[in-house]
Amino acid sequence: MSAEDVDKYLQGIDEPKRTTLEALRRTILEVVPDAEQVISYKVPAFRVEGRIVAGFAAFKDHLSYLPFSGSVLPALASEFEGYTMTKSVVVTADLLAFVRANPAAIRSRLTTCPTCRFYLLATP
Repeated sequence: MSAEDVDKYLQGIDEPKRTTLEALRRTILEVVPDAEQVISYKVPAFRVEGRIVAGFAAFKDHLSYLPFSGSVLPALASEFEGYTMTKSVVVTADLLAFVRANPAAIRSRLTTCPTCRFYLLATP
């Protein structure tokens, strides 16, 4: 699986969702620029040091941000008031605004991944 597989996933998404997810992809890569892009559980995901640290998905009526950890979103719940969330998924019509306003969601996942912690030290 590779960035090309993520490209294929996005090609199958209708506008305006595709444009939103493409921008989200760029935003995630700004936070974790060395992440390997893969498909995991049938959705685009980003792997650092062998661990999935972020992902996204398109559905009929919404888009989702996936931190691939059940501890990230509950730990940041007070920062995400107003968003529909489960323990491991943020569901919102304006997903891009969510991630741009909350890069802590991505960085926090890196702190819960023992093999990824060095990555935080190596990036600004």
